[in-house]
Amino acid sequence: MTSLLCCYRNIGNQWLILRCCGPGDFFLERVVFPFELLTFACPADAEVKIWHLDGAGPTLVDCCLAEAMLCGDAPEERAVAELGSSQS
Repeated sequence: MTSLLCCYRNIGNQWLILRCCGPGDFFLERVVFPFELLTFACPADAEVKIWHLDGAGPTLVDCCLAEAMLCGDAPEERAVAELGSSQS
């Protein structure tokens, strides 16, 4: 199984929950605080979902394959392309 090094930066002002599910028993769930950069390893065909929790309950912010979240050479400078752009 190929493993990917991925990163996600929360560019919003509220904390989010990142859930990554892959083949077999792979599961990763982390709270990502505002402006935090989370780096994680996961299987190549894993799916990543970003959730926001508010008074109305959990809301799915975005969903993509882990391949879309690959870390570049300088992840500190990398803004998350599609993910996070829809949050307030």
